[in-house]
Amino acid sequence: MSVTVFIQGRNGVTRWQPGKRWLLLPFLLLAAGTGFYQYNSDRFESQRARVEGEREAREAQKKQVLELKSATETQLATLVTYVARMQAKMTRLEALGQQLAQNYQLEDQFDFSAEVGVGGMSELGSSIELGQLIEDMDKLAFRIDNNDAQMALLETVTSNLHIDEERFVSGRPVSKGWLSSPYGLRNDPFTGRRTMHKGIDFAGTEGADVLATAGGVVTWAGNMFGYGELVEIDHGNGLRTRYGHNQALSVTVGDVVAKGEKIASMGSTGRSTGPHVHYEVLRSGQQIDPQKFVYRKAG
Repeated sequence: MSVTVFIQGRNGVTRWQPGKRWLLLPFLLLAAGTGFYQYNSDRFESQRARVEGEREAREAQKKQVLELKSATETQLATLVTYVARMQAKMTRLEALGQQLAQNYQLEDQFDFSAEVGVGGMSELGSSIELGQLIEDMDKLAFRIDNNDAQMALLETVTSNLHIDEERFVSGRPVSKGWLSSPYGLRNDPFTGRRTMHKGIDFAGTEGADVLATAGGVVTWAGNMFGYGELVEIDHGNGLRTRYGHNQALSVTVGDVVAKGEKIASMGSTGRSTGPHVHYEVLRSGQQIDPQKFVYRKAG
């Protein structure tokens, strides 16, 4: 195949017949244009992808900053709560301590208005993190709570009660009711077998008041296997009392209770056949016959 081109000039018509290489020129130009367009298109897509990636990275960084800000605000709110709680507890402890110091004329030995003196040599340590600080403050708040309970016990004893009379275990754990099962061997109401009953049962009306037979500190207030809802009170000198099968509890662990104070409502929770109080007296962790405590005169 050949192509002839006629060119009109001043001297007439000139005939030009291009070779095969000239015929390939349009195709070469088309291929070059297509390649150039594809190259530019690829560069544009690459730049657009890079810009989109950078935008997503900025969005992720912004999200991380917002999350960090939220976490910091939450931790600061927690710190504020801890500080307020400890301030309230410390105010109470200082007031109780000052009162006790005055009552026993110990102001010259205990000055609760002055800064506590601490000191000593110290080595360079690692910086503390916020999480560790919160954990330390949580432990400190727990210690303050325990000390507050103990100080409250001292306040109750020194301000309102005689300690010997308060800790003297005597009387019944109910104001109304009757003895339904004594301490000792009996036929188990569930199995019928001969078993040891390590307490005294006082039957009565569901919801009736259950009373502390002596003052002390509550060491258990919740469900215990077999006992149902149980209250246990430590009276000191290795003596404790238990009150089982309650319908509801009026105290929590750490509470200081007085002799005759309501600690629960009679019920039939746990291993029970009906509303009653299972009353135990423990000496050095071992149940003993409560009957001699129930019928002895108050100290």
